[in-house]
Amino acid sequence: MNAKTPGLTDYALLIGLSLIFGLSFIFTNIAVQSVAPLTVATARLMLAAIVLYPLMRFYGQGLPRFGRVWIFIIAAAVLGNALPFALISWGQVNVDAGLAAILMAIMPLITVLLAHVTTSDEKMNRYKLMGVLCGLLGVVVLMGWDQLGQLGDSMLRQYAIALAAFCYAVNAIVTKHLTDIPRLSMMYALMLAATCSLLPFALWFEHPWNATPTLSAMGSIVALALASTALATLLILNIIDRQGASFLSQINFLVPLAGVLMARIFLGESLPVSAWLALFIILGGITLARIGNRIANN
Repeated sequence: MNAKTPGLTDYALLIGLSLIFGLSFIFTNIAVQSVAPLTVATARLMLAAIVLYPLMRFYGQGLPRFGRVWIFIIAAAVLGNALPFALISWGQVNVDAGLAAILMAIMPLITVLLAHVTTSDEKMNRYKLMGVLCGLLGVVVLMGWDQLGQLGDSMLRQYAIALAAFCYAVNAIVTKHLTDIPRLSMMYALMLAATCSLLPFALWFEHPWNATPTLSAMGSIVALALASTALATLLILNIIDRQGASFLSQINFLVPLAGVLMARIFLGESLPVSAWLALFIILGGITLARIGNRIANN
């Protein structure tokens, strides 16, 4: 049974998870400087699967039986791991880590919009609508109104990161069909399926055997796998067990702030005023959406 009042440990776990996610933008930024983006995403997933497998077996769990559930596992693996990891890696070839973190912050607002269309019990209300509109406004402010219709390399990569946020939002709907699977079993199955879905493309298009990664790039890929994927997965499961998904959702406020902070500290990135304005508009939208959820649930 989840605790009614979160304690210091719960908030420490939440902040720790947000810092790990924030650092993932830094690690990705470093990795893609000398390793092709699909290879970065594939290696990250493969190493995470290797780490999660013995944990799954230690707790007496195994892969889910083959059947209809694997349709949702494969969909969640592609939408929640393979595709967004690939899009973010490709996008960060030419998009700063801090801007990537801000773009990813629109994910919960897209989820609100999709839930209205695909569910019968999570309909839109005026607060949720205002939250979604704030998210759209934040994206316009971040990218620039005059630039939205242009398809230069930089804009395409920003669109790719925004599309990754959309993939995560769709995945939030898909994973509702996987709640009955033991969690370590589910997460290993997701990592395995995601790796299998990306590996052929990485091999075909990028020929990773020809890569000459720097030591920092290899370290970043290992950090992405062990910290931002495997450890993050375990922390998510722990937080949900302790306080539930609603408490975990507060991370939507923390991750973009952590990403911007980490980019400033480790990469020396300085955001323009428009990026800070966009960040606060998007966070305001998330706040309005959460108010709308609470009203709808009362």
